[in-house]
Amino acid sequence: MVKKPKEKKDQDIQKSAGDIRLDVLKKLRVIIRTAQQHSLWIEKQCGVNGAQLWLMQELYESAGLRVGELAQRLAIHQTTTSNLLDGLTKRAYVEKSRDPQDLRVVRISLTEAGTALLMRAPRPARGLLPEALRQLDDDQMQCLSTGLQSLIDGIETVDEAFEMLPLPFTM
Repeated sequence: MVKKPKEKKDQDIQKSAGDIRLDVLKKLRVIIRTAQQHSLWIEKQCGVNGAQLWLMQELYESAGLRVGELAQRLAIHQTTTSNLLDGLTKRAYVEKSRDPQDLRVVRISLTEAGTALLMRAPRPARGLLPEALRQLDDDQMQCLSTGLQSLIDGIETVDEAFEMLPLPFTM
């Protein structure tokens, strides 16, 4: 992987509107393809997909979460979270247990094998995009959110349900 030069930001200021649009398109390609490449590398290195590894990281940091809590942390549907967990449960990386206070509640935890896998897995376990977003300050996040919403608003047909699905290359 190639590290990006820091001075590239200054070059962006001197471009025309058309050049900037093409530059943004190129940057989106770099972001998406880099995340895709990282996810494929994760799967080759440890045998679980990027979304499963992120889920395991959340369980490592907060053992005993419920499926709904995990779904919320990953910003995905609860059904998708259950499907990710099923694969990890079959491989004995996570285990489900009933909450002793309320037997209707199922809690999820990493097993020893799951913890061992997570410890030797490539970083960042949450994936490149979530980690990069965590590094932005509040003003940068607001600007990015506003810009992305404007981009979405400019697309003729948008399925808002996609916002709760993991990127296809992380599955």
